[in-house]
Amino acid sequence: MIDRKTLLEDVQTLLPKIEADLLERSDSSEVPEVGRTLREEYRAAQAAARTAQSFEEWRSDQITQVAAAWVLSCVFARFLEDNELVATPKIAGPGERLRRARDEHELYFRAHPTLTDRDYLLAVFDELAEYAATADVFGPHNPIRDLPNWLSGDAAGELIGFFQKVDPDTGHLVHDFTDPSWDTRFLGDLYQDLSEAARKKYALLQTPVFVEEFILDRTLDPAIAEFGLARPGYETRLEPDGRLHAGDRFRMIDPACGSSHFLLGSFARLLDRWRKKEPGAKSLVLAQRALDSVHGVDLNPYAIAIARFRLLLAALKECAVRRLKDAPGFTMHLACGDSLLHGAPGGDQETMGWSSLDHVYQPEDDEALRQLLRPRSYHAVVANPPYITPKDRALNQAYRDRYRTCHMKYSLAVPFLERIVSLAVEGGFTGQITANSFMKREFGKKLIEEFFPRVDLTHVIDTSGAYIPGHGTPTVILFARNRKPVGSTIRTVMGIRGEPSTPDDPARGLVWSAIVDQVDEPGSQSEFVSVGDSTRELFHKHPWSIGGGGAAELKEQLEENAQQILNELVTSIGFASFTGQDEAFVAPEASLRRSRLPADYRKQFVVGDTVRDWSVEESDFAFVPYDARFDAIEMEPEKPWARWIWPMRTAIGAVISFGGRTRLECGDKWWTWYRWVPEKYRTPLSIVFGEVATHNHFVLDRGGKVFKQTAPVIKLPPGATEEDHLSLLGLLNSSTACFWLKQVCHNKGSTVDQHGARQRTAPFEDFYAFNATKLAAFPVMEDRPTGFAHRLDNLAESLQSHAPSSLLRHWEVRGIMPGDSIKDSFQVCEREWTTIRERMIALQEELDWACYRLYGLIDEDLTYPGEPPPLRFGGRAFEIAMGARMASGELQTTWFERHNATPLPGPHPEWPRDYQDLVRRRMEVIKTDRNIALIEQPEYKRRWNTEPWAAQLTRALRSWLLDRLESYADFDGRMNDEGTPTAKLPIALVSVGRLADLARQDEAFHEVGALYRDDPAFDVSRLVAELVESESVPLLPVLRYKPSGLRKRAEWEKTWELQRQEDAIDARSKLPKDHPDYLTELDAAELKKKQVGTIPVPPKYTNADFLKGDYWRLRGKLDVPKERWVSFPHCEGEDGTLMVAWAGYDHLQLALAISAHYVDVQELLGGREDPRLVPLLACLVELLPWLKQWHNDIDPEFGVPMGDYFEGFLQEESRNLGLTLDEIKAWQPPQWQRAVRGRRRANG
Repeated sequence: MIDRKTLLEDVQTLLPKIEADLLERSDSSEVPEVGRTLREEYRAAQAAARTAQSFEEWRSDQITQVAAAWVLSCVFARFLEDNELVATPKIAGPGERLRRARDEHELYFRAHPTLTDRDYLLAVFDELAEYAATADVFGPHNPIRDLPNWLSGDAAGELIGFFQKVDPDTGHLVHDFTDPSWDTRFLGDLYQDLSEAARKKYALLQTPVFVEEFILDRTLDPAIAEFGLARPGYETRLEPDGRLHAGDRFRMIDPACGSSHFLLGSFARLLDRWRKKEPGAKSLVLAQRALDSVHGVDLNPYAIAIARFRLLLAALKECAVRRLKDAPGFTMHLACGDSLLHGAPGGDQETMGWSSLDHVYQPEDDEALRQLLRPRSYHAVVANPPYITPKDRALNQAYRDRYRTCHMKYSLAVPFLERIVSLAVEGGFTGQITANSFMKREFGKKLIEEFFPRVDLTHVIDTSGAYIPGHGTPTVILFARNRKPVGSTIRTVMGIRGEPSTPDDPARGLVWSAIVDQVDEPGSQSEFVSVGDSTRELFHKHPWSIGGGGAAELKEQLEENAQQILNELVTSIGFASFTGQDEAFVAPEASLRRSRLPADYRKQFVVGDTVRDWSVEESDFAFVPYDARFDAIEMEPEKPWARWIWPMRTAIGAVISFGGRTRLECGDKWWTWYRWVPEKYRTPLSIVFGEVATHNHFVLDRGGKVFKQTAPVIKLPPGATEEDHLSLLGLLNSSTACFWLKQVCHNKGSTVDQHGARQRTAPFEDFYAFNATKLAAFPVMEDRPTGFAHRLDNLAESLQSHAPSSLLRHWEVRGIMPGDSIKDSFQVCEREWTTIRERMIALQEELDWACYRLYGLIDEDLTYPGEPPPLRFGGRAFEIAMGARMASGELQTTWFERHNATPLPGPHPEWPRDYQDLVRRRMEVIKTDRNIALIEQPEYKRRWNTEPWAAQLTRALRSWLLDRLESYADFDGRMNDEGTPTAKLPIALVSVGRLADLARQDEAFHEVGALYRDDPAFDVSRLVAELVESESVPLLPVLRYKPSGLRKRAEWEKTWELQRQEDAIDARSKLPKDHPDYLTELDAAELKKKQVGTIPVPPKYTNADFLKGDYWRLRGKLDVPKERWVSFPHCEGEDGTLMVAWAGYDHLQLALAISAHYVDVQELLGGREDPRLVPLLACLVELLPWLKQWHNDIDPEFGVPMGDYFEGFLQEESRNLGLTLDEIKAWQPPQWQRAVRGRRRANG
């Protein structure tokens, strides 16, 4: 029997090995036709705007597809063999069939001794392709057929070995595909999770059976009832215009069919209908009729392969055919292709000059796709389309050109909605489960206001609260008919509460069960959903608000009671700036100091995640290339900042603008930010907010920072005072505001579980996108809680001043009181910090209750007239009430567990009596007032989810210790505000042991280290080693990257070389006009176009490209150095510890330090045969291009161009070692040198 879990896990391990083999052979001289064919295909696809990926990214996708095709072809063959659909096993089989398969393998090579295991597998697949039933599975559209010799013989042998593997404990095959029921659900698992890269690219997602059945119940079944199975003599025919006549037979399609769940369900239902209609007909005839009604398209080639195989087995099973030789060649209407691109788009676009694609890929059948994707051809259209945002620039634009609803940064849910409806006949039924993001996010505006008014949307079912395995994105089920709207209402299932816990059976989950039970009962309401027939016009206006249980009515009441909306009081709401490439501009402040970026161009970089609880937390800084007037600075190539950003030039220039062009194509100053709005910075006061958060967080900023797009700002008119800002801040930070915002803003969901299901057990953990457009309509009252806002703002500032990092800065600058220890000071500070936080919780509670009265929800003033007592988390009125309900078993919640708190059993006896009475009164109102009960819930009340004091302290102590160690190398004072040099070391390589010696002599390091380790006798050497090694990155690429990273590094080096060629040509236009090498700017541009061409954008790195997680953390996607030290493994110092150099040295200083250590090793420490010499020279080889670029003027100290000097030094020293520079550069660490396993090379 098939062990689905083990099979998936093992195949996930196997696939990367096959991919690695294909990658190696894609550049191999043994099979040059592979690389040539791939590049030709890529160029054709690029020219036809089928892709805008780099060749490496595109090739990686092709490799994954071909690797998956080899694996799945073996899986299909094994299933056929093990279940005896073929007589002779060729790969493996249970029991004696394994020996027979091995015999067949041996016989093949006796007859073909020069061939490989790849040829053997191809021969197996050829035999299977000769059967009528499996011709399409193993035939010409299988991706392995395009380049059959791409896979090596050794890799094919590994495939065979994988499927023949025997468990030594049982003597049975590890993977036995025998299954009397022919259950193919395991193929659905492989479809979704075989490849992580494919899963992300194609948004692979299985549709659970219970969702599939629900959708088919309301699409396929009523469509059959209305249109019938077929007309008499229903043979397919073409109309004069070439359109397939849809009325001859019933037709359904899934245009994003994936692993075929909808197709299999439809086939079973259609076959059942045919059997009831013609009970005496042959099963083979009826099965073909059912298959003739089922159609599917998918972009992913192996999805179509799986769908074809599963449908084949379903048909064979229904017809009781047990052998392929007895099976007919069933006609299946399946094709691999892009449903959004192939075929006429339908709708208005049919008259907009549409033309077919100029290039199709090998797995695609252009003619079949044109037939399958003809508009208005299907009686039922169902889908679970991908929800991702199209990342490929060419595809993104192609979809925009074909579908008018594609707006802003749209998700694929938008064009698929349009496509699905357009495929249906007049009055045809459509159903889909899709992402609900279009409902509230801006990109859905055109879809809602321009598309939905033209179609008959019949049902909107909020499934965001249901537990649906695999669906980590909040979803909605939509039913519509392709006709003008009929009726004035739309059946609406509105969510109230998410699934309270993970159900054992998702099909029986409480929320899903409520949906199924209530969808046909308008006016019904349960704990989880309410159902109504909502006015159609509500769904023609963006955004949608479909909250149940009275939420929609409360939202309207808040809007009616308000005197103004926010947009009437402000000059702008929205982003102030965004870099377009954070990895290129953003780094810890120390990293920017280390690289000598001036203070004027270093500013705190505020991201949405750091805007919390009335303050902006500490964060990274950014390089901000703007002057005092906030205008862009000019390029100055010799400045440190210009040299720092130069390696990222091509990557920055490739950022895509809103218009679909790159920054380079737009002629932008590439070193500046992608978007910069100077007006947002010219007045210092701003209200900044976290765009994506679980709750509303607004903060008054008083200037000096810069803001990422995830931290948009509200700007009041120039004359607005701080008081004006604070008055708005109070409303915006209230629980009332949180409630209103969550009714109009998109719910992005929270985490997913091990089944990929979105967790809705804790709605307070759902993240929302609080965007500017929605916020502009926020209802504002004339009376505002300004006093509370002012006090909370002051307390937030005080809280930050009592943070551990602030205390350490104060201690370092001013010292501590005589007789005190730093440990005592921290204990005092922690008590004060805790009290301030509790005062903030209490004042926020007053503000919330003040706003209920201000917004007209209650008449009674339920605020405390004096200074409320500090409140711990768990002591607010709604929390006490929740605690009582938990104690009685009425409520289950993780609110307290998630915040490491417990609810008070009642008002605290130490509170003032009148405050206790007030809290009891608030609890009574929560119980009796429906509106207040709606808002006084965890999802609208501030979480105060602050990082614990102990964690803050540990982080601050570690940072201080690292700064202290780094200060020993700061020879020019750049790392401190005073500019005071603090170096205790010369510019040189230094051992970690030497750094530890310096730390032992540092009293301050001892005191902080003792607190950090919680041990006054801590091991200094061990601590220093841990700190330095965790913040160091090797200079040599071979010591920091895995093979995949080395390949990417090679692409980056090619890009840099082309940039240098560009710079050399540009430099000629700056020469005197009478210089013989002078070029005009126009001539320079032409020469660059001719000699350099378009510089390829190098690929970004991932964590999988680095040998250590620390290297990834310190370098990131663009490999930007953020480490404190450069390390030199295998070049240890005299004390045997790791050698490092301060990362603040420039290329020349670093080269001089390395060469000095090289000479020491050669002459003092080890001699001319010392193994450390070669890696040290390799480091210099690595630096040489940068020395030639930045340091090749005559050096005033040495009197020679230092790039040329080191080039000569390397040539001489490499000769002395008997090696070439290429051999030096190719040095490998000793433990990595391995004998390469031989391969059978016959025919590749």
